[in-house]
Amino acid sequence: MNWITNYVRPRINSIFSRRETPDNLWSKCDGCGTMLFHREISDNLNVCTNCGHHMHITPRDRFLALFDGGVFSEIDVPEPVTDPLQFRDQKKYPDRMKAAQKKTGEHEAMLVAAGEIGRTPIVAAAQDFSFMGGSMGMYVGNAIIKAAEEAVRLGRPLVLFSAAGGARMQEGILSLMQMPRTTVAVQMLREKNLPYIVVLTHPTTGGVTASYAMLGDVQISEPNALIGFAGQRVIEQTIREKLPEGFQRAEYLLEHGMLDRVTDRRHMREELIVICRMLMQMPPPTWGDLPAPGPEEAKMPQTKPAE
Repeated sequence: MNWITNYVRPRINSIFSRRETPDNLWSKCDGCGTMLFHREISDNLNVCTNCGHHMHITPRDRFLALFDGGVFSEIDVPEPVTDPLQFRDQKKYPDRMKAAQKKTGEHEAMLVAAGEIGRTPIVAAAQDFSFMGGSMGMYVGNAIIKAAEEAVRLGRPLVLFSAAGGARMQEGILSLMQMPRTTVAVQMLREKNLPYIVVLTHPTTGGVTASYAMLGDVQISEPNALIGFAGQRVIEQTIREKLPEGFQRAEYLLEHGMLDRVTDRRHMREELIVICRMLMQMPPPTWGDLPAPGPEEAKMPQTKPAE
């Protein structure tokens, strides 16, 4: 029996079990702990089908769901100086960059694209929190400026999806300088009367919150997103008081006037279509199988008329 148990049975099992099962077929929801099939999560835009918890989604996947037919054109961003401070902690800064690029498959922490949503031309920019915490470095500053310039050139609204832990420490003061630079970029849109819409996702903190993420004409957030400058523990230690329940969460900020809307990711596209067309004084969107707008109706004004 030992020979059969120790040799024959494992041999038979190995013959009939050679097909390997991928390890990433199932994911666990961070909110309720439910095990979800990867295709089910993908079809639901990375929102838990059990509790509605919004999980991380990459900018590229977000754009595929946002733009009509998943079609968009990437906008090239000027490359900044590589490792300007020769920064090194446990690893060299270039090594950390290479590791992040390999992990995410993206060049940097922000993706800029142009396309149409509901036949409404827009320019969009989105941060990737999985790329070094979505940290704001010189490249992110260049990306926002380029997105604003492209929106001005094309006469389109700019929609920005923020997700960051703050400025990038490896670039020091140069990363902090992106705060005024991006503020100037937003002002370019203001001067041309073009809408700037910000969608804050989990988490949006630090210098990003203190600059372009809170300068939108319309401020929208995904449910239960963490939004703030300093962390809750730091604030409590500074003011020596206990903060309210849900402090720095999207619903709390909406209640206290910091946000205009808290919108489920699955309904975000329709919300942005309505807002963009309204601010650009275009006809209401046509949904479903209704006839498409005529050439004159679909024509977008180059700038929003001055009030």
